[in-house]
Amino acid sequence: MEQYTEYIGYAASLAVLIAFLMKNMRTLRIVNTVGCVLFIVYGSLLPSVPVIATNAAIVCINLYYLLRKEK
Repeated sequence: MEQYTEYIGYAASLAVLIAFLMKNMRTLRIVNTVGCVLFIVYGSLLPSVPVIATNAAIVCINLYYLLRKEK
């Protein structure tokens, strides 16, 4: 199980890194949200409250901007 935890951490890091390469803000937020969700899973497996809390907050921020109506 420890090896899978590490793979989830690497996948999360890769997703967040790829998000920084995006030019389109919507795509960036979607990819970043995927990375943050993976970090929440990773933090849950460790367990690490700071990792979970920080990434949960980022997911909420991303979802706010993704779901709000454009004016």
